[in-house]
Amino acid sequence: MITLKNGRILSTDGFIEKDVLIENGKIVKIDNNINQGRIIDCKNKIIAPSFIDPHVHMREPGFEAKETIKQGSLAAAKGGYTKVFLMPNINPKPNNLENINYINDIIKRDSVIDSIQSGTITLNQSGLGNDLSDMESIAPYVCGYSDDGNGVYTSSTMYEAMKIAKKVNKPIISHCEDRDMLFGGVIHEGEFSKKNNVPGIPGISETLEVARNAILALETGCHLHICHTSIKETIDIIRYFKSVGCNITCEVSPHHLTLTDEDIDINDANYKMNPPLSSKKDVEALINGLIDGTIDCIATDHAPHTEEEKTRGILKAPFGIVGLETAFPVLYTDLVKTGILSLEFVLDKLSNSVAKIFKLDNNNIVVGNDANIVVIDLEKEFEINKNDFVSKGKNTPYHGKKCYGQINLTILRGEIIYEL
Repeated sequence: MITLKNGRILSTDGFIEKDVLIENGKIVKIDNNINQGRIIDCKNKIIAPSFIDPHVHMREPGFEAKETIKQGSLAAAKGGYTKVFLMPNINPKPNNLENINYINDIIKRDSVIDSIQSGTITLNQSGLGNDLSDMESIAPYVCGYSDDGNGVYTSSTMYEAMKIAKKVNKPIISHCEDRDMLFGGVIHEGEFSKKNNVPGIPGISETLEVARNAILALETGCHLHICHTSIKETIDIIRYFKSVGCNITCEVSPHHLTLTDEDIDINDANYKMNPPLSSKKDVEALINGLIDGTIDCIATDHAPHTEEEKTRGILKAPFGIVGLETAFPVLYTDLVKTGILSLEFVLDKLSNSVAKIFKLDNNNIVVGNDANIVVIDLEKEFEINKNDFVSKGKNTPYHGKKCYGQINLTILRGEIIYEL
């Protein structure tokens, strides 16, 4: 039994000053003057629904030097997350029942949070060829299907995959990138890439595949979820397809909301990610798309790499940054404290908005719900230090950034899984 005392609770009616009593994994009472079980003083802190991330790479099995399910889940808990979707760029590929069972056994053994594996779309997760994974047989055990990191090359292959996904009522979680339009780029193609003589990735590489996949989703009725939207034109396309009844949702990552290509240090490959950081105009469009509901939720795209890999320079290092441990403080510091977004809005986009679009149980703080809760200190300033990360990945462009919004406590079904 735990009492969270003296905090400000984000309820379904906004913030209220009450105590929360947790027993047997559930929220059993919300009232004043509760003093039962372990008392945790939350004075000057907020008590909110824990976070859900639909886009995380934990690298295991196959690439444990970068991350493991154990370390990745601990990092998620430290960041306030109690549920994440795992991307399929691992080995063996989550493309059949045997492999899914093997991966889920590791999750059951090692994950301190609810980690749900995605299945691949194509058999080998390359996005190439016409062979699909065993989509129907693995459907009960996956959150959806993705070839994350690889756009599905052939329209007919994606069309067939969407028909199966619709049949089994699972989403296609789509990394949208037309590989014919990359031209060896490593950052966003624009004034910054030209000025610094660094090969750029045209934004059209994203929008071309978003448009194609949206057309296919409209035809099949499949739920299409677009990963890590990054430019204005993508938001314009998604807004249009929503208006004509397409079952399309999308996410945006904290780094695409808070950094532009002008922030890139070309000598630091921790600024290299896919899709790349874009222009100020694009960032403004992403924020506006989040506000008007075109963008449905915020996802980290947590993508750990070894430090050796990231020292290869911006031309040769792999794409990707970590994000689970920095997401909330970065968003709070750069978007809430500056008055761009409200605190309630950001918390919703990190939690219950994700639950809504993927038909998951919400984490609302109401009597009877599972006690999936995060306690946050909004007032204490701290510095992001990659050496303090729980994640094996230290690849962040936010090292040294001064922030507010420190996660103090994360609770999953009444169990404390992280405590500062």
